[in-house]
Amino acid sequence: MPTVPDTDLIQLEDWTLRIRKSAQPTPRLLLLIHGWTGDENSMWVFARDLPTHYWIVAPRAPHITQPGGYSWRQNQSELIGSPTLAMFAPAAEALIKLVDAYSLSAGLAPSSIEGIDAGVFDVIGFSQGALISSLLAFLYPQRIGRTGILAGFVPGGLDELVAKRVLEGKPFFVTHGTKDETVTIDRARDSLETLERAGARVTYCEDEVGHKVSLNCLRALRNFMAE
Repeated sequence: MPTVPDTDLIQLEDWTLRIRKSAQPTPRLLLLIHGWTGDENSMWVFARDLPTHYWIVAPRAPHITQPGGYSWRQNQSELIGSPTLAMFAPAAEALIKLVDAYSLSAGLAPSSIEGIDAGVFDVIGFSQGALISSLLAFLYPQRIGRTGILAGFVPGGLDELVAKRVLEGKPFFVTHGTKDETVTIDRARDSLETLERAGARVTYCEDEVGHKVSLNCLRALRNFMAE
């Protein structure tokens, strides 16, 4: 198992979480959501050098995959073809409940520490985790501040929410590789258009890489999260 310095591995109810606490008096919670076959250790490369005011929570998805690792949907297929809102809405709901439960257990609830709003948090997701991140923003816009969509896309079934512009003014960072064979660049660009039609303020970084985040776009992500 890879080690992640300066973090703690904990169990909360049925969840396995890797945590990086913040010493700041008013920390902001950041949720890291891994992709298909990932786990609670997978996303920390993106968390390096993020502002110290972030109290970071990286949960392990609940469903074991046949290749190894974990998935945000019980079906073992990665479902790159046509994932929809209905397929992944339960995972988004479960994560909202997890954030509330963890915030309360860690003493991050507004009633526990003055000045901390545990109701609003930021989120970064990679691949399947990016899909989940976009759903959190669409389904719970009042709960999500900044959203990072890394090498992923927005699922179908969101037309009504797009028409309502539920993401009005919400800051999004989207990055994708033009050589990505897992999630095509055309799908990423379509998702970019969907986010903008829903009212999001999107910062976009595209580079000549595969299913990963380039160094240039990683730096852009860190700048985005520091704003």
